Amino acid sequence: MAIETFTWRVQRGEAPDMTYQVRTAQFGDGYRQEVADGLNNERQSWPVTVVAKRDQGLAIMAFMRRHAGARAFLWTNPLGELGLYTCKNPTPTPLAGGLIRFTGTFEQAFHP
Repeated sequence: MAIETFTWRVQRGEAPDMTYQVRTAQFGDGYRQEVADGLNNERQSWPVTVVAKRDQGLAIMAFMRRHAGARAFLWTNPLGELGLYTCKNPTPTPLAGGLIRFTGTFEQAFHP
């Protein structure tokens, strides 16, 4: 099955959480040695908000249900970098005027 792409426009201004997984060895004389843990030691998670008409909001939720928080999808983050992501917490909120606000956190994923 082909990897799907999240194509809806997200609101700008949300700051990502970017962390690096590092192994540390602390020695008795106060010396500390650190090294990157693994090939993909950078982890990104992006808070995402999309406000859309009802039909588009339902399409976003159908997309999220197909991926069930576990299957990765392609998404171009606000920095313009294409990557694989998952979303374990999609939240649709009905708004006035037939709009739906979708929020969630896109977490960076990796394939072997």
